[in-house]
Amino acid sequence: MRATVHLPTRAVLLAIIFCVLWFVPDVPLPNFLNILVITGGILLTFPLTWWARRILDKQPTFDRAVWITTFLHFGLGFTLGIPFIRAITTHDRWPGWLLPVPSGVGFALVLVTGAACLLTVINLALRGLGAPFFISLSRKLAADWLYAWTRNPMVLAVLAWFISIGIWFQSALFVCWVIIFFAPALLFFVKVYEERELEIRFGASYLEYKARTPMLLPRRPRH
Repeated sequence: MRATVHLPTRAVLLAIIFCVLWFVPDVPLPNFLNILVITGGILLTFPLTWWARRILDKQPTFDRAVWITTFLHFGLGFTLGIPFIRAITTHDRWPGWLLPVPSGVGFALVLVTGAACLLTVINLALRGLGAPFFISLSRKLAADWLYAWTRNPMVLAVLAWFISIGIWFQSALFVCWVIIFFAPALLFFVKVYEERELEIRFGASYLEYKARTPMLLPRRPRH
């Protein structure tokens, strides 16, 4: 039987992340330290991802991929989650350019891109029998519907949602933070680690899917 991370273990890890992220907004920090958390925390994603990839490559088995992926996702909950929460809750303290976009337009974009995020979650649940993060690693390769257009519709939707939030805030600095810090860190994880672990877990079927489907920018499916 192929390995899985037992539900109690996943529940404990999720509870830890939830508790930390719940209290993160209430921690008073001076501006320079807050900026350090928002930027430096994101940068920790790079060595964490690289370290996990090296460990996986030493013994690239299905069982090992499941466990390493679970605990890497747990780590990313801090390196990506804490900076994002701090950025959301302290954006009004950032000096910078005001985007000349009506807040109503930004809010509409937030709703549209948020709906797109929800659709990717539903797509993954129905076609991949999984859920985002390590809540439930996919048991099947999701390769149709939205996933037929791009291998990472959820990543694309999340990045669009975050940028939409910045537009809603009318904060050019928030949008720049997403593009310069958050997006590269998330894409680095996808390219360096996630593609490798999916190859290990799904083998030739993933390699075939990867060859015909773009990584991020959507393209009409090839039949």
